[in-house]
Amino acid sequence: MCAKYARLNMKKYKQWSFKGKFALWFWLLFVSGIGGVILLFCLIGTGHLGYLPPLEELQNPKNRYASEIFTTDMQSLGRYYRYENRVGVQYTDLSDDLINALIATEDARFRQHSGVDFKSFFRALFSLGKAGGGSTLTQQLAKQLWSPHANNRFERAMQKPIEWVIAVQLERLYSKDEILTMYLNQFDFLYNAVGIKSAAQVYFSTTPQDLTVEQSAMLVGMCKNPSLYNPIRHRDRALNRRNTVLGQMRKYGYLASDACDSLRALPLEVRYRSVDHKQGAAPYFREYLRQVLTAREPKESQYPEWNKVQYRVDREQWDNNPLYGFCNKNTKPDGSFYDLYQDGLRIYTTIDSRMQQYAEEAVSEHMQYMQKRFFEEKKNRSYAPFTRKLTKEEIKTIMTRSMRQTDRYRALKKAGWTEKQITDNFNQPVEMQVFSYNGMIDTTLSPMDSIRWNKHFLRCGFMSMDPHTGHVKAYVGGPDFAHFQYDMATMGRRQIGSTVKPYLYTLAMDEGMWPCDKTVNEPVTLIDGNGREWTPHDDHDKNRGDTVTLQWGLQQSSNWLSAYLMSLFTPEQLVRLMRSFGVKGDLDPVVSICLGPCEVSVQEMVDAYTAFPNKGIRTEPLYVTRIEDKNGNMIATFSPKTYEIISELTSYKMIAMLRAVMDHGTGVRARLKYKLTAPMGGKTGTTQNNSDGWFVGFTPTLVSGCWVGGEDRAIHFDRMADGQGASMALPIFSLYMQKVYSDTSLGYSEAEQFDVPEWFNPNAGCQ
Repeated sequence: MCAKYARLNMKKYKQWSFKGKFALWFWLLFVSGIGGVILLFCLIGTGHLGYLPPLEELQNPKNRYASEIFTTDMQSLGRYYRYENRVGVQYTDLSDDLINALIATEDARFRQHSGVDFKSFFRALFSLGKAGGGSTLTQQLAKQLWSPHANNRFERAMQKPIEWVIAVQLERLYSKDEILTMYLNQFDFLYNAVGIKSAAQVYFSTTPQDLTVEQSAMLVGMCKNPSLYNPIRHRDRALNRRNTVLGQMRKYGYLASDACDSLRALPLEVRYRSVDHKQGAAPYFREYLRQVLTAREPKESQYPEWNKVQYRVDREQWDNNPLYGFCNKNTKPDGSFYDLYQDGLRIYTTIDSRMQQYAEEAVSEHMQYMQKRFFEEKKNRSYAPFTRKLTKEEIKTIMTRSMRQTDRYRALKKAGWTEKQITDNFNQPVEMQVFSYNGMIDTTLSPMDSIRWNKHFLRCGFMSMDPHTGHVKAYVGGPDFAHFQYDMATMGRRQIGSTVKPYLYTLAMDEGMWPCDKTVNEPVTLIDGNGREWTPHDDHDKNRGDTVTLQWGLQQSSNWLSAYLMSLFTPEQLVRLMRSFGVKGDLDPVVSICLGPCEVSVQEMVDAYTAFPNKGIRTEPLYVTRIEDKNGNMIATFSPKTYEIISELTSYKMIAMLRAVMDHGTGVRARLKYKLTAPMGGKTGTTQNNSDGWFVGFTPTLVSGCWVGGEDRAIHFDRMADGQGASMALPIFSLYMQKVYSDTSLGYSEAEQFDVPEWFNPNAGCQ
């Protein structure tokens, strides 16, 4: 009996001992866990664990990322950033529907919590995410502002507690309305639509204040995953997500049931129009500079076979230009590469804000005039805007190619549409806005007709620089960046026509010839590399048989005298000289190169002509003089590269001949019509069928170049009177110089003289 009683007591003791130990360990672990969590947040809060932004960054987080661009006269050209809305949208600029959709979908208890919603967190934790995410809007804002990209789930889990602490701090510093505004201003909606202002413009051509309920729901739906719910590439997903947001608005009382059902039945309508970074001064330059600074090391395999020339150009830039790829070549003290959008760089450019304004005004003024002339010529012509020489089939081929280059076509193709379905869609009239110089026009056109309408508008490129310092003073890549973003100052290459002739004459002068040397003005037949005869056409038939000087030949842009000079040299010699002038594209060593069939950029032409007023020394364009970090520390300086390519004597000869072009030849319109009296040289250029109009001119202290033409070579004036370089391009140069000389604060004067010694006489070699 006693033994039995003892065994029972021992059993109860063991049971008590196990329960006691379990309870003891449970409470020890629980208290340790609580203590560990408290310690974790204390360490985070004091900055000893992870990155907690200092108070000043929390008070002004939007300034942390912007890199700012300055002109040489210390005007701000703009900023590069990843998250901040460009126009500073305020809470009052946001529609109630947008705010309601965001709260209902992303954080229903937003108005009640203080940054961290533990109720939502534990609901998400125990439902394994099926009941929605546990992050509040404030936590999401903290993630956008300060959390780097996580490479795995462990890194992401470690970021969460830090975001909680930051979220609580943000709630203390900002009101709920301010946090909502910051969140919407920071979010990246893709397609450079950073912030709700840009997103409303890009996707719906409206403002945040005027967003409808269904539009607000679509944009809020993208906040979960903008790539997954991209309305351009994934319309069905975006539609379903929009309807989910509308359902959330109904669930939380922001939308009546019948209204929700009606809105859900609406199709997804997007009026995509990218507008980011398109306003303000020098938009083409800002975009060009952005691409240069963020360029990555070029890999030949990434370039299509037809674009190997661009690979060679980019490779040369990467190897020799310290500005090209700056952010991917240079590292910060912590070893990471610079981020143009987050590191607050201060970029000091050579652009002069006043000269940039004058260049843009000159382009706008003349391009509107030329556009009017072009519309008048093509009015009621079935082939417009193309040349009358094209057949209907050729026009159809061009239009089909243009259609296939659109985002709309690529989206439909990816969605599985057949070629016929896509073509039918492009020929279906829809309501839209189209560009005009008098403002956007509301109309009904098919997408194909809108492509054809845009092709009516002539394009242009202009650049002006100091030939001695290389400082680029003005840069215009087209007539309107918002609608024609292809940059014709640096990216575009077009045939240069007679603006090639100064290179040929330079070759002759450098070989000992003089401007006063004479020859007979008559047709010259050359034999090309295939043994075929080639005789260029010339418009100076009335002077046939006359004995003329070489200066007269360049002055009048005579093709016969160019062929005569080409007969004295080899095409390879001319190509080598053009390379030394900085021409980087394809240059075929054929006899016809003396008339300019090669394709060159405006930038390269302006670069090349710097050798004439600079005593034979070519100066490469310089766009940036220095870069500072966000603390004002100098991290890079840049200076121009110079190359002595011809002798001083040759440069004096070329100045004399190119001045004759302006005083008595094809450039005389600058004197007669625009009343420019300053010493200047220059050359016009017109390619076959008037497809390209060129002018490159220089004064003692400025070199400026301009190209004007259609988007396609088949789009041009049929009349030489309007289509020649003297009509299309030279007026932009002249208007620009008028404005520059009128502004005495710039320091340019028409009394400036070329630095040519008194002893030089262009006729001395012929006496």
